[in-house]
Amino acid sequence: MVNVQLPDGSIRSFDAPLSISDVAMSIGPGLAKAALAGKVDGRLVDTSFRIEHDSKLEIVTDKHPDALEIVRHSTAHLLAQATQRLFPGAQVTIGPVVDNGFYYDFAYERAFTPDDLAAIEAEMSKIVAEALPVQRSIMAKHDAIEFFKAKGELFKAEIIDDIIPPGEDISLYGQGEWVDLCRGPHVPNTARLGSFKLMKVAGAYWRGDSRNQQLQRIYGTAWLNKKDLAAYLTQLEEAEKRDHRKIGKQLDLFHMQEEAPGLVFWHPKGWAIWQVIEQYMRRVYRASGYQEVRGPQILDVSLWKRSGHWDNYADNMFFTESEKRTYAVKPMNCPGHVQIFNHGLHSYRDLPIRYGEFGSCHRNEPSGALHGILRVRGFTQDDGHVFCTEGQIESEVSAFHQQALKVYQDFGFGEVQIKIALRPEKRLGDDATWDRAEDALRHALAKAGVEWEELPGEGAFYGPKIEYHLKDAIGRTWQLGTMQVDFMMAGRLGAEYVDEHSQRQHPVMLHRAIVGSMERFIGILIENHAGALPVWLAPTQAVVMGITDAQGEYVAEVAKTLENQDFRVVSDLRNEKVGYKIREHTLQKTPYLLVAGEREKESGSVSVRRRTGEDLGVMTVAEFAEHLRAEVSSLGQ
Repeated sequence: MVNVQLPDGSIRSFDAPLSISDVAMSIGPGLAKAALAGKVDGRLVDTSFRIEHDSKLEIVTDKHPDALEIVRHSTAHLLAQATQRLFPGAQVTIGPVVDNGFYYDFAYERAFTPDDLAAIEAEMSKIVAEALPVQRSIMAKHDAIEFFKAKGELFKAEIIDDIIPPGEDISLYGQGEWVDLCRGPHVPNTARLGSFKLMKVAGAYWRGDSRNQQLQRIYGTAWLNKKDLAAYLTQLEEAEKRDHRKIGKQLDLFHMQEEAPGLVFWHPKGWAIWQVIEQYMRRVYRASGYQEVRGPQILDVSLWKRSGHWDNYADNMFFTESEKRTYAVKPMNCPGHVQIFNHGLHSYRDLPIRYGEFGSCHRNEPSGALHGILRVRGFTQDDGHVFCTEGQIESEVSAFHQQALKVYQDFGFGEVQIKIALRPEKRLGDDATWDRAEDALRHALAKAGVEWEELPGEGAFYGPKIEYHLKDAIGRTWQLGTMQVDFMMAGRLGAEYVDEHSQRQHPVMLHRAIVGSMERFIGILIENHAGALPVWLAPTQAVVMGITDAQGEYVAEVAKTLENQDFRVVSDLRNEKVGYKIREHTLQKTPYLLVAGEREKESGSVSVRRRTGEDLGVMTVAEFAEHLRAEVSSLGQ
């Protein structure tokens, strides 16, 4: 007798072992037809997997959270099979699932072309129509090595020889004439696929080592249905229009160049955006009890060894030397803030102590990972650290949470997802300390009535963290703010306070940021608003232009009057037709376009238009100033 417990708690009993597809059929033919895989006692398996003993079972259909990854993994195999059908000399290497899709690396005698991708995609569709059963088999390690060598698949043979422990059997998956090394699981047959598109070809090295043979990586995307695929492709088209690199160049905000990889040259308009954000965040922190501090840019490596960064983060750090001493350029601000805390003796009555810094940091990111101002090597964080007692964690996390949500709303992000990143494999401290830290975050969020998702293995090496994931205008999600509980770094760096019993204790250290990297946040804002930033954020809030040269002096006077009221205004005195000027400043995403002819000059007024084309009519300069002030005053500008 085999008892199978379903997610609703019901139990089905069977006289003999049976497959997951058999269990699904016993529930109903509709479920059997919809089943993609199964989850037995928490482990994903194929529908052909036989249940031999009492187990908990979930039937994975396209409604299940694991369905999409299984479909993408199976579509990667579809890609490899189609490629080898069309190009028999191509060797397959690895083909994992990645964000929004998958890839497969191939070794082939020539470069694949766009026409090749189109042909491969068409062949994939043919294999889907063939509805080939996907079947798992087991082979001994030695036999598997010989099997792949005989097929000319030398890369596969090398993987098996290097990675699979001696004596361990090899899991293979086949569909039709094609077979590959894989742990699975996969869909029951190729007809369950079909909502995919191949995206591009890129270079890659075998096993990620530049000393090895260069391969060709074909990227694709796959979805559960045609509707989701179409929505994703539409999102990509919209994202291309919103690319911050293109808009940054169009609006003259910043540039980057080869002599400074991963570093940003800010132009006046881009720096104006930066300053608005920084001053806004400075007001937020001041109102929340933070004291602004500033730490050194480089510190002796001995400090980074004591903090734990040397053992856990050295590969991401830049180093320099002077007078036979080695220094590290700071990748983060926390050790410096501990030194400020240590400069004096603190009582428990002083806690919590909150430090904030717009700290410039540098991290040695791989060149291939750099992406405009979204992924850089030099960046500035709205960084802060709270030194507190363990009993103060909950109130500090709750206050930060409310503060963060308000900031995101002000910047135009209404949908925020909360996640807790848990202990990584490479970390400081013992499990008991991590249990306390993780539970502290859970309790704080629970008390605040917040729902969250947990991300095993994604915490920082010194502590777990709450992550704030924001959805933008076209549905993409960006991870921004963090709140991290750290029971270790303060003690490692000698931070102490005197408790109510006159005993010295190490404070808890909370690492927090709301916008994170200023560079990345500005890039996200540009893409979220497609360059048309809200009036309070726009680098130029209004432009004043005349119809003829006769209004030049008046235009300059209006611009100066508005500038004196702390508005960001420019005048356009060029000898061009006013229609040309309006079109140009509309493309520059300037929120307000003010036009003055002789009539406006005589009456001390301006004709007001929005960048959207809306005509607001004629206003006196004072009336427009009041209108503009009202639009930004809700954010304290």
